[in-house]
Amino acid sequence: MSTGLAGRTVLVVGAGSGIGTAVASAAAVAGARVVAASRRQDTAEQVAEIIGHGTSAIRLDLGDEDSIRAAAATLGSVDHVVTVAADHANGPVTALEQSDVEDAFRAKVVGPLVLAKHLAPIMPPTGAFVLFSGYVSARPQPGLAVMATTNGAVDALVPALAVDLAPIRVVGISPGVVDSGSWDGMDDKAAFFAQVAGSNPARRVGTPEDVADAVVFALTNPFLTATTVHLDGGQRIA
Repeated sequence: MSTGLAGRTVLVVGAGSGIGTAVASAAAVAGARVVAASRRQDTAEQVAEIIGHGTSAIRLDLGDEDSIRAAAATLGSVDHVVTVAADHANGPVTALEQSDVEDAFRAKVVGPLVLAKHLAPIMPPTGAFVLFSGYVSARPQPGLAVMATTNGAVDALVPALAVDLAPIRVVGISPGVVDSGSWDGMDDKAAFFAQVAGSNPARRVGTPEDVADAVVFALTNPFLTATTVHLDGGQRIA
Protein backbone atom coordinates (compact mmCIF):
# COMPACT_ATOMS: atom_id res chain seq x y z
CA MET A 1 0.00 0.00 0.00
CA SER A 2 1.45 3.34 -1.04
CA THR A 3 2.04 5.96 1.63
CA GLY A 4 1.70 8.79 -0.95
CA LEU A 5 3.54 12.09 -1.10
CA ALA A 6 0.83 14.47 0.12
CA GLY A 7 2.30 16.66 2.84
CA ARG A 8 5.77 15.11 2.54
CA THR A 9 8.89 17.20 1.94
CA VAL A 10 10.98 16.01 -1.02
CA LEU A 11 14.45 17.42 -1.67
CA VAL A 12 15.57 17.07 -5.30
CA VAL A 13 19.30 17.59 -5.77
CA GLY A 14 20.29 18.45 -9.32
CA ALA A 15 16.84 19.87 -10.01
CA GLY A 16 18.18 22.04 -12.83
CA SER A 17 18.66 19.09 -15.20
CA GLY A 18 15.90 17.90 -17.52
CA ILE A 19 15.31 14.78 -15.45
CA GLY A 20 15.70 16.67 -12.17
CA THR A 21 13.05 19.22 -13.14
CA ALA A 22 10.69 16.44 -14.26
CA VAL A 23 11.18 14.61 -10.95
CA ALA A 24 10.59 17.76 -8.91
CA SER A 25 7.48 18.58 -10.94
CA ALA A 26 6.03 15.07 -10.59
CA ALA A 27 6.59 15.10 -6.83
CA ALA A 28 4.90 18.51 -6.56
CA VAL A 29 1.91 17.33 -8.60
CA ALA A 30 1.69 14.30 -6.29
CA GLY A 31 1.25 16.67 -3.36
CA ALA A 32 4.76 16.92 -1.98
CA ARG A 33 6.40 20.05 -0.64
CA VAL A 34 9.33 20.13 -3.05
CA VAL A 35 12.68 21.75 -2.38
CA ALA A 36 14.66 22.25 -5.60
CA ALA A 37 18.41 22.13 -4.95
CA SER A 38 21.27 23.10 -7.23
CA ARG A 39 24.89 24.15 -6.81
CA ARG A 40 23.71 27.58 -8.02
CA GLN A 41 21.02 29.37 -6.04
CA ASP A 42 19.69 31.17 -9.12
CA THR A 43 19.24 27.87 -10.96
CA ALA A 44 17.33 26.40 -8.03
CA GLU A 45 15.11 29.48 -7.91
CA GLN A 46 14.39 29.31 -11.64
CA VAL A 47 13.34 25.66 -11.32
CA ALA A 48 11.13 26.46 -8.32
CA GLU A 49 9.42 29.21 -10.30
CA ILE A 50 8.83 26.90 -13.27
CA ILE A 51 7.33 24.14 -11.11
CA GLY A 52 5.18 26.29 -8.86
CA HIS A 53 3.04 24.39 -6.34
CA GLY A 54 4.86 26.15 -3.51
CA THR A 55 8.25 24.72 -4.54
CA SER A 56 11.14 26.34 -2.68
CA ALA A 57 14.82 26.63 -3.63
CA ILE A 58 18.08 25.96 -1.85
CA ARG A 59 21.76 25.92 -2.77
CA LEU A 60 23.43 22.55 -2.32
CA ASP A 61 26.74 21.50 -3.90
CA LEU A 62 27.57 17.80 -3.62
CA GLY A 63 31.25 18.68 -3.79
CA ASP A 64 31.02 21.00 -0.78
CA GLU A 65 30.20 19.37 2.55
CA ASP A 66 29.66 22.76 4.18
CA SER A 67 26.84 23.50 1.73
CA ILE A 68 25.24 20.12 2.52
CA ARG A 69 25.55 20.77 6.26
CA ALA A 70 24.03 24.23 5.81
CA ALA A 71 21.16 22.86 3.72
CA ALA A 72 20.36 20.28 6.40
CA ALA A 73 20.29 23.02 9.04
CA THR A 74 18.05 25.21 6.88
CA LEU A 75 15.63 22.39 6.10
CA GLY A 76 15.35 21.18 9.67
CA SER A 77 13.54 18.06 8.48
CA VAL A 78 12.91 16.29 5.19
CA ASP A 79 10.99 13.14 4.28
CA HIS A 80 12.66 12.05 1.05
CA VAL A 81 15.84 12.89 -0.85
CA VAL A 82 16.40 12.37 -4.59
CA THR A 83 19.75 13.12 -6.18
CA VAL A 84 20.08 13.19 -9.95
CA ALA A 85 23.22 15.35 -10.00
CA ALA A 86 26.15 14.24 -12.16
CA ASP A 87 29.49 15.45 -13.46
CA HIS A 88 30.80 13.72 -16.55
CA ALA A 89 34.36 12.71 -17.39
CA ASN A 90 33.93 11.13 -20.79
CA GLY A 91 36.62 10.26 -23.30
CA PRO A 92 39.47 7.80 -23.75
CA VAL A 93 41.12 6.80 -20.48
CA THR A 94 44.48 8.01 -21.82
CA ALA A 95 43.05 11.54 -22.17
CA LEU A 96 41.25 11.83 -18.84
CA GLU A 97 42.09 14.53 -16.30
CA GLN A 98 42.26 13.27 -12.73
CA SER A 99 40.30 16.28 -11.47
CA ASP A 100 37.42 15.47 -13.84
CA VAL A 101 37.36 11.85 -12.67
CA GLU A 102 37.29 12.99 -9.05
CA ASP A 103 34.45 15.41 -9.80
CA ALA A 104 32.45 12.57 -11.36
CA PHE A 105 32.87 10.41 -8.28
CA ARG A 106 32.01 13.32 -5.98
CA ALA A 107 28.74 13.93 -7.78
CA LYS A 108 27.54 10.34 -8.03
CA VAL A 109 29.16 8.46 -5.13
CA VAL A 110 30.87 10.61 -2.50
CA GLY A 111 28.20 13.32 -2.59
CA PRO A 112 25.28 10.94 -1.91
CA LEU A 113 27.24 9.44 1.00
CA VAL A 114 27.73 12.90 2.50
CA LEU A 115 24.05 13.67 1.85
CA ALA A 116 23.15 10.59 3.86
CA LYS A 117 25.52 11.63 6.63
CA HIS A 118 23.80 14.99 7.15
CA LEU A 119 20.22 14.34 6.02
CA ALA A 120 19.43 10.89 7.42
CA PRO A 121 19.45 12.32 10.99
CA ILE A 122 16.66 14.76 10.05
CA MET A 123 14.53 12.17 8.19
CA PRO A 124 11.73 10.03 9.64
CA PRO A 125 11.95 6.20 9.64
CA THR A 126 9.54 6.24 6.68
CA GLY A 127 11.91 8.34 4.59
CA ALA A 128 13.73 7.33 1.44
CA PHE A 129 16.79 8.20 -0.59
CA VAL A 130 16.70 7.74 -4.37
CA LEU A 131 20.07 7.65 -6.15
CA PHE A 132 20.75 7.56 -9.89
CA SER A 133 23.07 5.18 -11.71
CA GLY A 134 22.65 4.25 -15.39
CA TYR A 135 22.64 1.37 -17.86
CA VAL A 136 26.27 1.98 -18.91
CA SER A 137 27.35 0.17 -15.73
CA ALA A 138 26.07 -3.02 -17.38
CA ARG A 139 27.02 -2.05 -20.95
CA PRO A 140 30.44 -0.30 -20.89
CA GLN A 141 31.34 1.56 -24.05
CA PRO A 142 34.55 3.15 -25.34
CA GLY A 143 35.01 6.58 -23.82
CA LEU A 144 32.60 5.93 -20.96
CA ALA A 145 34.85 4.12 -18.47
CA VAL A 146 34.27 6.70 -15.73
CA MET A 147 30.51 6.74 -16.26
CA ALA A 148 30.36 2.95 -16.17
CA THR A 149 32.41 2.85 -12.98
CA THR A 150 30.52 5.58 -11.11
CA ASN A 151 27.19 4.03 -12.09
CA GLY A 152 28.38 0.63 -10.93
CA ALA A 153 29.49 2.19 -7.66
CA VAL A 154 26.02 3.67 -7.17
CA ASP A 155 24.48 0.23 -7.77
CA ALA A 156 26.72 -1.12 -4.99
CA LEU A 157 26.08 1.86 -2.73
CA VAL A 158 22.29 1.48 -2.78
CA PRO A 159 22.06 -1.81 -0.80
CA ALA A 160 24.98 -0.80 1.43
CA LEU A 161 23.25 2.43 2.44
CA ALA A 162 19.92 0.65 2.81
CA VAL A 163 21.42 -1.70 5.39
CA ASP A 164 23.24 1.13 7.17
CA LEU A 165 20.29 3.54 7.30
CA ALA A 166 17.39 1.08 7.80
CA PRO A 167 14.48 1.53 8.15
CA ILE A 168 15.06 4.57 5.93
CA ARG A 169 14.82 3.12 2.43
CA VAL A 170 17.39 3.51 -0.35
CA VAL A 171 16.47 2.85 -3.98
CA GLY A 172 18.47 3.21 -7.18
CA ILE A 173 17.10 4.28 -10.57
CA SER A 174 19.15 3.20 -13.59
CA PRO A 175 17.90 4.96 -16.73
CA GLY A 176 18.76 4.10 -20.28
CA VAL A 177 18.88 6.67 -23.08
CA VAL A 178 16.43 9.43 -22.15
CA ASP A 179 15.50 12.45 -24.28
CA SER A 180 16.21 14.81 -21.39
CA GLY A 181 18.03 17.54 -23.28
CA SER A 182 21.50 16.19 -22.55
CA TRP A 183 21.73 14.79 -26.10
CA ASP A 184 20.63 17.99 -27.86
CA GLY A 185 24.18 18.92 -28.86
CA MET A 186 24.61 15.80 -31.00
CA ASP A 187 24.72 16.41 -34.74
CA ASP A 188 23.13 13.01 -35.34
CA LYS A 189 20.74 12.92 -32.38
CA ALA A 190 17.77 11.72 -34.45
CA ALA A 191 19.78 8.90 -36.01
CA PHE A 192 21.19 7.91 -32.62
CA PHE A 193 17.73 7.81 -31.03
CA ALA A 194 16.43 5.77 -33.97
CA GLN A 195 19.29 3.28 -33.52
CA VAL A 196 18.60 2.99 -29.78
CA ALA A 197 14.87 2.56 -30.32
CA GLY A 198 15.48 -0.05 -32.97
CA SER A 199 17.74 -2.13 -30.76
CA ASN A 200 16.02 -2.18 -27.36
CA PRO A 201 12.94 -4.25 -26.49
CA ALA A 202 10.83 -1.16 -25.69
CA ARG A 203 11.45 0.13 -29.24
CA ARG A 204 11.79 3.73 -28.08
CA VAL A 205 13.96 6.03 -26.01
CA GLY A 206 12.87 7.18 -22.57
CA THR A 207 11.35 10.50 -21.52
CA PRO A 208 11.95 12.54 -18.36
CA GLU A 209 8.36 11.75 -17.41
CA ASP A 210 9.11 8.00 -17.55
CA VAL A 211 11.91 8.56 -15.06
CA ALA A 212 9.87 10.88 -12.86
CA ASP A 213 7.08 8.31 -12.61
CA ALA A 214 9.62 5.69 -11.49
CA VAL A 215 10.96 8.03 -8.81
CA VAL A 216 7.48 8.72 -7.44
CA PHE A 217 6.90 4.95 -7.32
CA ALA A 218 10.19 4.46 -5.47
CA LEU A 219 9.31 7.15 -2.94
CA THR A 220 5.82 5.87 -2.26
CA ASN A 221 6.25 2.09 -2.09
CA PRO A 222 7.21 1.33 1.54
CA PHE A 223 8.49 -2.19 0.74
CA LEU A 224 10.95 -1.17 -1.96
CA THR A 225 14.53 -0.77 -0.76
CA ALA A 226 18.11 -1.96 -1.29
CA THR A 227 17.60 -2.45 -5.02
CA THR A 228 18.00 -0.65 -8.34
CA VAL A 229 15.10 -0.18 -10.74
CA HIS A 230 16.28 -0.62 -14.33
CA LEU A 231 14.37 1.95 -16.36
CA ASP A 232 16.19 1.44 -19.64
CA GLY A 233 13.70 -0.10 -22.05
CA GLY A 234 15.77 -3.27 -21.85
CA GLN A 235 18.86 -1.42 -23.13
CA ARG A 236 21.22 -3.31 -20.84
CA ILE A 237 20.39 -6.59 -22.59
CA ALA A 238 19.95 -5.23 -26.13
